[in-house]
Amino acid sequence: MPETAATADTRTPSGRLALAASPEPIALGPLDGRYKSAIAPLVDYLSEAALNRDRVAVEVEWLIHLTSNNVLPGAGPLSQAQQEQLRAIVTEFNAASVAELADIEAVTVHDVKAVEYYIGRRLAGIGIENLTAMVHFGCTSEDINNLSYALGVKGAVEDVWLPAARALVAQISKMAEDNRAVPMLSRTHGQPATPTTLGKELAVIAHRLTRQLDRIAKTEYLGKINGATGTYAAHVVSVPGADWQQVAKSFVEGLGLTWNPLTTQIESHDWQAELYSDVARFNRILHNVCTDIWSYISIGYFAQIPVAGATGSSTMPHKVNPIRFENAEANLEISNGLLDTLGATLVTSRWQRDLTDSSSQRNIGVAFGHSLLAISNVAKGLDRLDVAEDVLAADLDTNWEVLGEAIQMVMRAEAIAGVEGMENPYERLKDLTRGQRVDAARMQEFVQSLGLSGDAEARLLALTPGKYTGIADQLVDHLK
Repeated sequence: MPETAATADTRTPSGRLALAASPEPIALGPLDGRYKSAIAPLVDYLSEAALNRDRVAVEVEWLIHLTSNNVLPGAGPLSQAQQEQLRAIVTEFNAASVAELADIEAVTVHDVKAVEYYIGRRLAGIGIENLTAMVHFGCTSEDINNLSYALGVKGAVEDVWLPAARALVAQISKMAEDNRAVPMLSRTHGQPATPTTLGKELAVIAHRLTRQLDRIAKTEYLGKINGATGTYAAHVVSVPGADWQQVAKSFVEGLGLTWNPLTTQIESHDWQAELYSDVARFNRILHNVCTDIWSYISIGYFAQIPVAGATGSSTMPHKVNPIRFENAEANLEISNGLLDTLGATLVTSRWQRDLTDSSSQRNIGVAFGHSLLAISNVAKGLDRLDVAEDVLAADLDTNWEVLGEAIQMVMRAEAIAGVEGMENPYERLKDLTRGQRVDAARMQEFVQSLGLSGDAEARLLALTPGKYTGIADQLVDHLK
């Protein structure tokens, strides 16, 4: 059979079969390939297709806004049916729409101009072809883009990212409540330290993450629609009688955004830098969570529940690896690399406009995608953990020297109360405990040799590392 264009191999310069010739699209990046299902909800907000749909929405709403407010003489309000037909251009935006826009852009070589023409093609069918000139009236591309990006990012954060992050924090908070009284040896500088409870340490994590989410939830999403250099010059010269600032303000606020009254050609993007900084800080705290949980797993505080049929190692069958937390670490680092770059780049624009923001903003979805993927992995990883209370208890029982702090503080209190023989408490405990293990018998023998008051001695003799947790369990209540 002779080889045809459909069956012929396409080879790379090195002679390998070119995968790009496959009839099915092959993803270059992991978010659109291996991890596609985990980040799928973001596609409706931060993909190129979503951006174009939002551009169409902004253009349509601008046309409706201008006509509804009689801004231009001779272009009065549209009928309810005509407004609904215009909005249907947005609600019916689909794969065919994406393809048509691509065809138009291939000619215009300008994405926003393609959107203008896309809408213009549909006005005759609505019976308002006479308003074609009003599509994109007074606008520069950035008027449409800044509003579209703001709508997309706002939707992605409020509808997808924040709910996933809050669900993870709720999961950690429940773990904190469930383990509020489980005693655990602390480690400062990697060395045994004053005991705490597992629940209290998890509550610290939940509290830190919640503060960041509360900041993110209060984000102001700014927008503008004021022309080529932010002066309303074209607006005023074409329709001098209109109150263009009020027209712009009411339009931006009508989209659910905050109006920015002072800009150059671009909306300054400061709100984006603020948001990305907050999300990056959340990511960094979550990264710390991953490294801590990974370490607790490595010393046996948590046992991982095996997944049926899963393989931990291709050669070591006993392995159950903490892969969810390792995967999350990597994705949080990638996300932050992008968020940091976006935050640094977007606040700078040469004079009244340059295009560095245009290329940068196309990576917003990638930055949030890696963060969302990490959140998903941490949630799955936590769901497969069992607390090994016997291991925690054994660790405490082999570190009686951590009671040295308690004993020397009681001795200080006794000295203040006038009990004789309480001199140099720190130094005496340091000689007993520094750099060496002390068992229960030796610690109790030492306590009995101090000459404490009866009440103080009884308190210390009843104390164990597992009971030396202060009010750690009560501190979990701060999560409520």
